[in-house]
Amino acid sequence: MYEFPFELDDFQKEACNYISEGKSVVVCAPTGAGKTVIAQHAIHCALEKGQRVFYTTPLKALSNQKFSDFSEKYGADKVGLLTGDTSFNRGAQIVVMTTEVFRNMLYGTNFGSVTDNLKDVKYVILDEVHYMNDEQRGTVWEESIIYCPTNVQIIALSATVANADKLTEWINTVHSKTELVNTDFRPVPLRFFYFDSSQPNNLLPLLTPSGQLNKKIKPEKKEFKRGKPVQKRGVVKDVVRNLHERDMLPAIYFTFSRKKCDEQMEKCAELCLVTPKEQAQIKEIVDEYIAENPYLYKNKHIEYLMQGVASHHAGLLPGWKVLVEKLFQKGLIKVVFATETLAAGINMPARSTVISSISKRTDSGHRILTPSEFLQMSGRAGRRGMDEIGYVTIIGTAFQSPEEVAELVLSDANPLESKFSPSYSMVLNLLQRFSLEEAKELVLKSFGYFSSNSRIEPLLALKNFNQEKIDECNSFNCWCKRTNEDLLEYNKIRDLYVQNRKTFKVIQKQEKKKNRPLSSEAVEFGEKTKDLLNKMHSYQCDTCKLFKKHMKTIDVLMRYNSKQKQLDKEIEKQKDIFWNKFLSHRAVLMDYGYIKDDYPTKEGITISQLRSENELFLARIIFSGLLDNLTPAELASVICAITTEDLRADFYSQIPFTTTVRKTLNKIKDIRRDLDKKQKDHDVEDPMYINGFYSPLIEMWVNDAEWDDIIDQIDMGEGDIVRSFKRVVDVLRQFCTIENVPESLVFTAREAIDKIQRSPIDID
Repeated sequence: MYEFPFELDDFQKEACNYISEGKSVVVCAPTGAGKTVIAQHAIHCALEKGQRVFYTTPLKALSNQKFSDFSEKYGADKVGLLTGDTSFNRGAQIVVMTTEVFRNMLYGTNFGSVTDNLKDVKYVILDEVHYMNDEQRGTVWEESIIYCPTNVQIIALSATVANADKLTEWINTVHSKTELVNTDFRPVPLRFFYFDSSQPNNLLPLLTPSGQLNKKIKPEKKEFKRGKPVQKRGVVKDVVRNLHERDMLPAIYFTFSRKKCDEQMEKCAELCLVTPKEQAQIKEIVDEYIAENPYLYKNKHIEYLMQGVASHHAGLLPGWKVLVEKLFQKGLIKVVFATETLAAGINMPARSTVISSISKRTDSGHRILTPSEFLQMSGRAGRRGMDEIGYVTIIGTAFQSPEEVAELVLSDANPLESKFSPSYSMVLNLLQRFSLEEAKELVLKSFGYFSSNSRIEPLLALKNFNQEKIDECNSFNCWCKRTNEDLLEYNKIRDLYVQNRKTFKVIQKQEKKKNRPLSSEAVEFGEKTKDLLNKMHSYQCDTCKLFKKHMKTIDVLMRYNSKQKQLDKEIEKQKDIFWNKFLSHRAVLMDYGYIKDDYPTKEGITISQLRSENELFLARIIFSGLLDNLTPAELASVICAITTEDLRADFYSQIPFTTTVRKTLNKIKDIRRDLDKKQKDHDVEDPMYINGFYSPLIEMWVNDAEWDDIIDQIDMGEGDIVRSFKRVVDVLRQFCTIENVPESLVFTAREAIDKIQRSPIDID
């Protein structure tokens, strides 16, 4: 084992030994426990033996950070970087990349053959593997594990999850011999506090030594304004002041609203948490950084940095967030007000974390944080080698009870759930390399399929419940020994008699009114009705007092039998849900002629090389020729509209579109309408966007507008604008690398990229 200059913890030793023995390993440990040491051991093994190692992360920012750390540690010549928009030293012994890039390498598209891509690669480190839970991107981790060659050792590093054993068992099944190292050990233990606004000068321990809720904590009272409940304001200054007085800073203060992050930062600036000496250091670093990034010169948050506070969220420019991270890592920023995205692995160690509420707003309303979300945030507290204890403070609010807070703190992590989902690109890539039968084997290797029992278990439980009700109904004891069929037959005769009797009475009434005798047909109908009455009387059910009860039991029985049939269908569907999705996507592609004899056509190969929310939609737009004669600015504008996912009304913007862009987007709507019909026919739900909110802005930008002119146009976070522009660059780059794209379009795409990629867009 590689000798580290410090004593390793037991779980680190165990994991390193497994790696040295040539096994893959899943390491599941709390945030800050020291999982990076295990990755470093694999890197040392690779360097020592002249082999290569890939280090994958879920975020570009995290990849950039790891690239910087490893370059400093192992030498710049030994480290490469591959993200969606960066390719540097890709043949190095250590290559840092996003997990998407690794998955794309395994498909052998855009990056060359799989053999060339993975030449001499002995280890793949999958950092933050719990991202498999991510709704949008989780499938990338599963695909990476399924397609990774078995001679490559996988080192999967995960935060605490409930079913790490299942994950390990699955990797063991689909890849190679894999061991689990699972620990709840935290080198810096956490202590939990509760802030009660009725005691503004105090932080109350949340739990007693025996792990019970502290009885001194009282629920927050609801305040009302105009009949509506409102949360108390001004809490943030009291909390930060308490932390400052108790030497519990630096802190990350988690708030689930960008606006509140900025508001709270402004409030706490009055406290001035830094010394004059620290202020001088901050000024020196800020001045130097702004000299290199002059577009930040007018940033209104600079004054707050000087007071030792900052905000950090997706609405801020990436370059600004880098500055905040730099100052925080140096201990010069004492409190960062952040949204939960900061909990995703960026290296910003803190002594304390503050959680402003245990509930957050989602698309479907407010909900309580999951235990895993809470663990990710609270786990940022406590710096190894610097703090003996990490502090977590939860703010009391009127919308949560202290009991709910204690329950969340004491809860175990959530299990990993598969987000595996076949896409058009996946279908075409698999059929390019495998037969349909082999593709099915690979799809059925997914963690989703492997763990389908847990998904089907609730359905089976419901089926058992229904069966109990069915058995109960079937056990009805008829004293006449009549079966359900007998009763249904009697009831049928009874219903028919009642109906006929009503009809016969109407006929009699009508004929009497007209002073006419009954016709022979009417008399015959009356006789038949009388026969039905006699037949009814022949059944014992006719005089049975339990008839209604028995009949109700049969109604219940029929309802439960119907439910069982539906459940059986759903269980069968869930068993093969992934393969059925694969076949549905294949059917759409076959309808358009992009697959023939279960192999991609020329256009099919183009689609296989695309990466987007809906590759087929993007490909259909390319094939339509609508993009061929656009200017760089118009092309960027159109691509921006089809890559913007914000939940805003189509074409809502304060700036008008140019005529060409508007006409092009209207024609693209026809393409979407046609594909939408095909998708519905085959039960496919892949999204398609046409949202021109940012389109006029990127058109201005490509036409050489200044950044200040762009941000003055709309009231949106600068980070949101940058992110939308970067998505456009990502798609335009694909135009330059995939096959069968007209040369003129490639040329226009390159020109648009060059125009977009200037400060602040070109900074990660």
